[in-house]
Amino acid sequence: MRCDGTGSTDAERIYHDTEWGVPLRDEGALFELLVLRGAQAGLAWRTVLAKRAAYRRAFLDYDIDAVAALDDAAMARIALDRGLIRHRLKLASVRINARAVQAMRRTDGAFGDFLWSFVDGRTIVNRFRRDDPLPSRSSRSDRMSDALRRRGFRFAGTAICYALMQSAGLVDDHQVGCFRRERE
Repeated sequence: MRCDGTGSTDAERIYHDTEWGVPLRDEGALFELLVLRGAQAGLAWRTVLAKRAAYRRAFLDYDIDAVAALDDAAMARIALDRGLIRHRLKLASVRINARAVQAMRRTDGAFGDFLWSFVDGRTIVNRFRRDDPLPSRSSRSDRMSDALRRRGFRFAGTAICYALMQSAGLVDDHQVGCFRRERE
């Protein structure tokens, strides 16, 4: 059995079954999730998943330093890519956030360590039943969002941060009975 709300498409089910909630510490993978969850704002996750390969191509497989170095001409070309969600502010946030990660490395250390610090370095396992609605934010995602935004990140609101925390395994929100649920 899968979590309620896993999705109706094969891509959504595969994502749930193989990626959602798996603890990630790799900086590029975490940056990708921040980008994708920011792109999702106001949209269905299936829409973003369908465009994931185009995002990887456009944003250089999430090489943070390469993305930060993109010039305005490159960003203008990216904005024309029909494979992406062509929301000007969402696309601009990718380069802005890459530059914020670079600055964070100098002041706060590794991006992954910074994100994981909001859960004291270990996954928080929640125990939601099938009829329980999953949260869209928490006090921890509120703090993460505030900290990221103070450091210049864009599209890093609390709902985006909570979705990132779920995706990257900082929280395990697989429902009781889901085959992917962390066993204790």
